[in-house]
Amino acid sequence: MHGTLTSWDDDRGFGFITPSEGTGKTFVHIKAFPARPTRPQLGEALTFEVEHEPGGKSKATRVRPAGQREQPTGQRGRPAGQRMPSSAQRPASRKRSGAALYLPILLFVLGYLVVNALWPIPLWVAGIYLVASIVCFVFYAADKSAAGAGRWRISETTLLLWGVVGGWPGAIVAQQTLRHKTQKVSFRRAFWGSVVVNLIVFAVFATPVFALVVEWTKRSLR
Repeated sequence: MHGTLTSWDDDRGFGFITPSEGTGKTFVHIKAFPARPTRPQLGEALTFEVEHEPGGKSKATRVRPAGQREQPTGQRGRPAGQRMPSSAQRPASRKRSGAALYLPILLFVLGYLVVNALWPIPLWVAGIYLVASIVCFVFYAADKSAAGAGRWRISETTLLLWGVVGGWPGAIVAQQTLRHKTQKVSFRRAFWGSVVVNLIVFAVFATPVFALVVEWTKRSLR
């Protein structure tokens, strides 16, 4: 069948295809698309098959862009005749870039120790970072599981808020170990923005900066 993607929720990984012939809309999940570097786009012309499920429901399967011939099993998303690269053939730069994303955590830990040596930080602050990081990791894992199963997902706002609270180290670990939330550019920008916000708040309240600002404000108001 031929149709157009007329509805798509990228966060939850599903949408609806309006067939070129007939009426109604057909549910489609991200898993029905072949592997490819880009996400489904509204208005995209598609070809698909319809699978009927118990209870009268139906969903689109074997979805692919209109005009693209289906590849043999195991080769979808790659040109015909192209073999899947082995782990040894994959660019080493990808591994290096993944490892580099742990650098902010290392730098933060070192910075935390330095600040604590100069201006002792209450123990509960480290506890907040630890607990928030664990919660963040669990949320990322739950969100990835929900995405694969087509269940209701955890909102990006929730993930970002826990990062601001102090869970961003756990979020980075989850992103790299689970390979989740690593491709969407808008989320990546928002995530690193939340990291910057947290670090600014930490620097202000864990160092004399806040006290100096308060003192300067008092003098200015006199």
